[in-house]
Amino acid sequence: MGRDLAARLLARDRAAVAPALNLVDDHRPEARREATAVLAALEEKVLFGGARRIGLTGAPGAGKSTLLDALVRRLRSHDQTLGVVAVDPSSQRTGGALLGDRMRVRSGAADPGVFIRSMAARERLGGLAEAARASVTILAAAFDVVLVETVGVGQSEGEVADLVDTLVYVAQPGAGDLVQFMKAGILELPDVVVVNKADLGLLAERTANELKAGFGLGERNGAWEPPVVLVSARDGTGLDELETALQGHLESLTAEGLQTRRRRGRDASVRKSLERRYGSHGLTVWGGQAKLAARLADERDPSGFALTETLGREIEAALRTTETSP
Repeated sequence: MGRDLAARLLARDRAAVAPALNLVDDHRPEARREATAVLAALEEKVLFGGARRIGLTGAPGAGKSTLLDALVRRLRSHDQTLGVVAVDPSSQRTGGALLGDRMRVRSGAADPGVFIRSMAARERLGGLAEAARASVTILAAAFDVVLVETVGVGQSEGEVADLVDTLVYVAQPGAGDLVQFMKAGILELPDVVVVNKADLGLLAERTANELKAGFGLGERNGAWEPPVVLVSARDGTGLDELETALQGHLESLTAEGLQTRRRRGRDASVRKSLERRYGSHGLTVWGGQAKLAARLADERDPSGFALTETLGREIEAALRTTETSP
């Protein structure tokens, strides 16, 4: 089944998407092994290829969902197929996502060219579910563009930056986003900044100018300077400029830059997964960060999913040896 699912996804069979997503959510040992095989086969092909990946993050109330809906309509008007991963707060009762797919992207609810995946944050401080990277990998094989929206709480900006090629920060006029950026030390993360609700006029313009000035003070890698775009997702104002900014950032990456960014995201995912499972003690017993860096640099292991499982087994063996030593 696993090989068949991977082959169907790589052939852009959208009917294979839902079964693949269900498989990665199944935590039984046999299903987990099968899911790892599917993800490894996909990542070998789409780690440096596949869909373009765009992330949307920002504080609650900034209008991310409205902007997401507007972007879906705009990209679909260009005949691009879309996979959407929307990471929601978790329900205190069920652990599931609080918001429904159709509430997030009304324009894509009945569109066969749009697949929407709502995921619960599952009490992660950063707001990204454990399966978010797996979902992005699956959708990246079957669609032209993958959009990722997070709840925008805590460290979600840093985590979604590891998942996408272009990170869009959505700011709300008058919300003091620049101060929050400076406090959190994340001025270097966004690639494009959207000041939403441009219909508020002078307040939105003042926020945009503050953010432009603030980004001039930040330290960033590379020559790209994040543009600050005024947008009204409600009436469509500024969407042309946003599209231009997104395309400009993609072109600025170059093929080598895109590979570097995706490899960095893969490495961060492996490191965080192992740290969550085994803690600093487990990694130290196995060989520490230096050994992990060497394994991540090994070109023979392109798949982060397979490498995580392989290294996990090695760490568990090292811990067992330590426990049985006199």
